[in-house]
Amino acid sequence: MSLIKSVSASSNPKFLWILLVILMPFLPACSVLDIINTTAKIYRVDKTPDLTFGQHPRDNFDIYLPRKATAEVTPVVVFFYGGSWNSGSKEDYQFVGRRLAAQGYIVAIPNYRLYPEVSYPEFLLDSAAAVAAVSHELKQSTYQAYNPSAQMILMGHSAGAYNAAMLSMDDRWLAEHQLDRQSLIAGFVGLAGPYDLYPIDVEDVKPVFFHPNYPPNSNPVDFLDDYNIPTLILAPESDHLVSIEKNSIRLADELAARGTSHQLVQVKGTDHVTMIGVMSPLLFFKGSVVAPINEFIEQLGLSQLNNEALISVDSRKI
Repeated sequence: MSLIKSVSASSNPKFLWILLVILMPFLPACSVLDIINTTAKIYRVDKTPDLTFGQHPRDNFDIYLPRKATAEVTPVVVFFYGGSWNSGSKEDYQFVGRRLAAQGYIVAIPNYRLYPEVSYPEFLLDSAAAVAAVSHELKQSTYQAYNPSAQMILMGHSAGAYNAAMLSMDDRWLAEHQLDRQSLIAGFVGLAGPYDLYPIDVEDVKPVFFHPNYPPNSNPVDFLDDYNIPTLILAPESDHLVSIEKNSIRLADELAARGTSHQLVQVKGTDHVTMIGVMSPLLFFKGSVVAPINEFIEQLGLSQLNNEALISVDSRKI
């Protein structure tokens, strides 16, 4: 049993954090998000907003592009935000799009319909439609200079990690759009995700999955026998909402038992919320999720447009 891999804090301007500490008691949550997204503009990228994949007002996505195209293939990341499937908007996560695009990736952030308007599986249908639309969009001549990768990395935080996991592990969703998940998805990255969902003990989430009458074939860990996509599992140091042991460690154990390429990284100084918040320059003093993401994507070998397996790393905290 090895020590869990930990990630040190990055160095970003300290005045940003000091400013937020001073202002936070006087600001509503929306203003804090405004500050987070405004400060993220230090990451200079280009953005194509409000591309559509359907007729519903939430059937849309934004694309973030590196400021400079590379001569080699540019990795494509589709990021799904969390919010217990009852809240969230792509506009709230501009800081994620900017941060990842600044690393040299093409990043798509889709919206999806939320409870109580919909429940399972509608948000998965939306997520799959968004992935199909991103794949089609990046074939346009507008993106030719970027040489987008033929495969994608699906990434998500919390509820969004569940969405990304289900699309990565279960054939049904992308098959609706004549897409083969094994061919399309180069890697899956989950941040503080619920991969062994049941039984649900979060009251806000129970009606989304018809508690206690859970839908069949709706739990990610049930789809691992035919799953061989390289996986990066990012877990916070502590999590009172989504059990690390039951979800992140359980997923790593199941992948290890099957010999599936994976890595488990616990990010120092983070909890369920700050796990995604460290994408912001304001949380410079906490561990980084960007460093392991960069390392993971680099190992995927996307410049060769293949899906070569990573060396399996089964990490633990002692």
